[in-house]
Amino acid sequence: MRGAALWQLGQSLSRRLSNSSNRPKPRFFAAAAAAAAAELKKTALHDFHAENGGKMVPFAGWSMPIQYKDSIMDSTVNCRENGGLFDVSHMCGLSLTGKDSVTFLERLVVADVASLRPGTGTLTVFTNERGGAIDDSVVTKVREDHIYLVVNAGCRDKDLAHIGEHLEAFKAKGGDVSWHIHDERSLLALQGPLAAPVLQLLTKDDLSKMYFGEFKTLDINGFKCFLTRTGYTGEDGFEISVPSENALDLAKAILEKSEGKVRLTGLGARDSLRLEAGLCLYGNDMEQHITPVEAGLSWAIGKRRRAEGGFLGADVILKQLEQGPSIRRVGFFSSGPPPRSHSEILSSNGEKLGEITSGGFSPCLKKNIAMGYVKSGSHKPGTEVKILIRGKSNDAVVTKMPFVPTKYYKPS
Repeated sequence: MRGAALWQLGQSLSRRLSNSSNRPKPRFFAAAAAAAAAELKKTALHDFHAENGGKMVPFAGWSMPIQYKDSIMDSTVNCRENGGLFDVSHMCGLSLTGKDSVTFLERLVVADVASLRPGTGTLTVFTNERGGAIDDSVVTKVREDHIYLVVNAGCRDKDLAHIGEHLEAFKAKGGDVSWHIHDERSLLALQGPLAAPVLQLLTKDDLSKMYFGEFKTLDINGFKCFLTRTGYTGEDGFEISVPSENALDLAKAILEKSEGKVRLTGLGARDSLRLEAGLCLYGNDMEQHITPVEAGLSWAIGKRRRAEGGFLGADVILKQLEQGPSIRRVGFFSSGPPPRSHSEILSSNGEKLGEITSGGFSPCLKKNIAMGYVKSGSHKPGTEVKILIRGKSNDAVVTKMPFVPTKYYKPS
């Protein structure tokens, strides 16, 4: 399932479930559905989601909650006003260790990993030989000889195959690097203005001294956790890697300490929140034929990397940095129905400029928002365009992103 479909699916899911709950199901289809559900992987919190009204859907091979008892609209707004707790254990955490870990990783990503201070991280992109994005990831330098990163669930198999292939070749030439996939751990994302105050109640470490992008290993609720001040909503917040056997207790403790203000939040609201924050979703807004420059992520390519290259596809990417890309990712406000992935973007005289990659109705702004790719020259804010939806042309205007101001916790 593509992320842009999550919001739309969530809006209709409750209605479909209620309409079908009393309808008799043919035995064959019931058995087939049960077999398909049994094949899905489950997080350590799966039963907890179901007990709390989670509506479970297949996502990247996992059974995941798209929403709970509240609507996706309400859940999105509550995350921005109070807080949301997301189970993102379907994502894949891994560690690279050894004295050559940084050298190895820099062959695969555009980030200047060597210049990161221990305990800090950044967004980066794994690239292919053509400069296209294999995946985006948050990479953290825990120590000079330890890198921790998280890759997307839907990209896990291809990412691990890609990293593994290059790792074996690197080690065969004498490189000192090993990897460990953290399948023994779960990942929770606590986001929103109450994230820090609530989490502070569960740890002795002073979170006010931990800024956006920073990483620590610390005890939370008595459990040894990897804590990164980051997220996928535009809000202040944390991603917490916790031993899977402790994940349920930690989730319950966070919800209890918030006194009901932080709510369990599903994939539907997560998609609305990241779209409002102008953040890419791999498989929609980034793919293997899109470069980081075209995706508006030139800032993630470190100054030293621009000078030296040394990563896959560097020749293509460095040329785009110098000459400019032919297409660019931009944001839109639009009238009419909310734009959806693959809706065509037209100029005022009907010329095709590109297409939408993500779109929907913003729960916080109460208007349509979208992002997509257009030809360079039509990317400037204020440019008026048309978006074709179900055969009808609708007015739209290019706008800067994020749509909702970010609230990352940084030194003043």
